[in-house]
Amino acid sequence: MDQRIIDLYDRYTHGSMTRRAFFDRLAALAGGAAAATALLPLLENNYAAAQVVPETDPRIATQTISIAGTEGLTGYLVKPKRGERWPAVIVIHENRGLNPHIKDVARRIGTEGIVALAPDYPSPLGGTPADEDKARELIGSLKPQDALGISRATLSHLKRQPDIGKVGAVGFCWGGGQVNALAVAEPMLDAGVAYYGRQPPADAVASIKAPLLLHYAEIDPGINAGIPAFEAALKEAGRSYELHMYPGVNHAFNNDTSAERYD
Repeated sequence: MDQRIIDLYDRYTHGSMTRRAFFDRLAALAGGAAAATALLPLLENNYAAAQVVPETDPRIATQTISIAGTEGLTGYLVKPKRGERWPAVIVIHENRGLNPHIKDVARRIGTEGIVALAPDYPSPLGGTPADEDKARELIGSLKPQDALGISRATLSHLKRQPDIGKVGAVGFCWGGGQVNALAVAEPMLDAGVAYYGRQPPADAVASIKAPLLLHYAEIDPGINAGIPAFEAALKEAGRSYELHMYPGVNHAFNNDTSAERYD
């Protein structure tokens, strides 16, 4: 697929244009409305086709729970059925909210013998809507300190559970940035994994205690612009991290619901 089309979709998903403007520009690049319509299924998320672990999987138990610390906050909890004590991972969604893909990611983690808790960041505002554009708008309305408060409340909830040991976090896109922000703010975090997430200010990096695993896409200039300063600050502070740059791939390459960007 023409890289210009993927770049256009990336700008759209990050909130820089309306759906109508996106489709008009897509039609111009593709050669008409019919061609644009045919391309959409390759770009947009297909949750049903990409589901890996169904909720009926016998290895796990799932439920939606309330999380104390932020009024109205809920999360999708996945626990392994075997064992009595587990590590846990906070799963932080992209800027489209707690959708079926992120719930599936949480279930995948659960089948590995790890508790997964995916907070619904828009839940204090009524929850993630089915319309992804509306979800993006809701998440865009969250103040940074409110998003961080949700992350910290989720971490505190897991740390209070007697059957849970160490707690890490993994996030994607917007969620990757939230993992980095949580690592800066919260010494209780035991590990952080950020997929193509925005970096914290360099002068805040010394506050990080958790080891970090950082995944970036080579074709992602908006996110990658912050890498040099982030990595320099990590090195200067002597922090434990691994940084992987994947050649020839686009932003959101780990999201296997998008046929064209997944790699």
